[in-house]
Amino acid sequence: MLINAELLLQYQRCKRRPFLDIHGDKSRRDAANDLLLKLYQDKIAHQMSVLTQFTYQEPQYGHRDWKAGTAATLELMQQGVECIHRGVLLASYSERHTLLSRPDILVKHRGQSRFGDWMYVPVSIELGKRPKQEYQVVAAFHAYVLAMVQQVEFETAWLMLRGKEVSYPVDISKWMPQMQRILEEYIQTLETDEAPEVFISRQRCSLCPWYSHCYTVAQSQKHLSLLPGVTPVRYKQLQALDITTVESLATTRATELENLPGFDSIVAPKLILQAQSILENRPLIIPYLLSKQEYLVDGTVNTAVCLDKATNTATDATQVDDYRDDILFTAPVEIYFDIEAQPDLNLDYLLGVLVVDRQAKTEQFYSFLAETKEEEKFIWQQFLDLVWQYPDAPIYHFCVYEFDTVKRLAKEYHTPYTSVYPVLRRFVDVYEVLTQNVALPVESYALKAIARWLGFKWRDPEASGAKCIYWYDEWLKTGDRSLLEIIQRYNEDDCRATHSVKDWLVNFFQNTRS
Repeated sequence: MLINAELLLQYQRCKRRPFLDIHGDKSRRDAANDLLLKLYQDKIAHQMSVLTQFTYQEPQYGHRDWKAGTAATLELMQQGVECIHRGVLLASYSERHTLLSRPDILVKHRGQSRFGDWMYVPVSIELGKRPKQEYQVVAAFHAYVLAMVQQVEFETAWLMLRGKEVSYPVDISKWMPQMQRILEEYIQTLETDEAPEVFISRQRCSLCPWYSHCYTVAQSQKHLSLLPGVTPVRYKQLQALDITTVESLATTRATELENLPGFDSIVAPKLILQAQSILENRPLIIPYLLSKQEYLVDGTVNTAVCLDKATNTATDATQVDDYRDDILFTAPVEIYFDIEAQPDLNLDYLLGVLVVDRQAKTEQFYSFLAETKEEEKFIWQQFLDLVWQYPDAPIYHFCVYEFDTVKRLAKEYHTPYTSVYPVLRRFVDVYEVLTQNVALPVESYALKAIARWLGFKWRDPEASGAKCIYWYDEWLKTGDRSLLEIIQRYNEDDCRATHSVKDWLVNFFQNTRS
């Protein structure tokens, strides 16, 4: 069996995926999504950009004819060419397994090898912006195969990362033992009869072609990874205590968890309450004091009650009511704010603002769109002009991105402090307020999951932040304005979804108090 670097990379991200890639029913794979296609295109573009720094030769061989590719690569290495792109290296690992290495670049260095007084060092071109462990393990894999082929070991391999002008050195002596351990684990996994246990990690799983299949399996098992807050580290600790169901977690005492890795005196009771919310299928108030001050919607500090860790109950019901009084309020005019961005261009191209005038009973949406990077400055000023028309209106957003982006734009365009600071003081993160005060019976605290639980519907069901990245990229290539219209519609729906979540919070606490 051939083992290549891509399989080893995927194994580090998910032990289940390489097994499914080799043994799974291919008809159950999802079709490639738009963002995955964009990432593939971006990686090719990044590779081509890096390759302009080298004068290289390529071995000639037929499609997936690895033996011919190895022979052609060895011929170039024997000739001592300065740089080889798309080289192929094969090395026997055991009677049943052969290692296939296809480093992006092989660069000639001084040294002694089977070829003469020179040797080659692998260079991996990666799309990421930092030298992740998985990249360095893959670099060690290429170094391992190359060392066997040229019969000499070397100390350093190299990574070329996106946004970096220089190479990143990979210490082979440090990463080789870890690579060999992962390689052995990978082989053992492939030789078992069943796929490794499912674990849904939405950030990692969302682009995987097996996501729908694995999610269906997880749902059928009522797997704990579907519970918000259950990370791989925490799941391992729960397994050790034989806590493998929502029911068993919901009845666990917080003191049994809070000193374990991945838990503490805040995480443990909060996760238990989350399980109780799922089990009872209803929202529950989080009735304990957080370890840090949490600023609420009206700018006051959360004075929530303490939780009895042994029983997971509030110590003083009166105190619960006291802090509910201050948690949310309704202003005469409220602003809801959402941004769409193109990370590769460092461009925030769409600033969407929904102005809700409760006294006049009107709602007006403003879509400030930059069709180029140069227009970002103008939509930034349009945003400031609009929000200053309502100097007392709170500005609601979901997650911290909008707050951080306003600070970035202010800095980039040299906006006076007096024009920005009062605006930032009006920002209210609905996500922060909700997650610090309420546990919901949902699988995720993403805006889409919460708003859909409330019954809110997006006009374009397939639209998402990831798709908007792809659509804007396509707009830049094609000039198709219908793509911008879809993005603007999605952005408006995000603002209205944030509005619905905020209003629900107000009503929930009012009804709880009554």
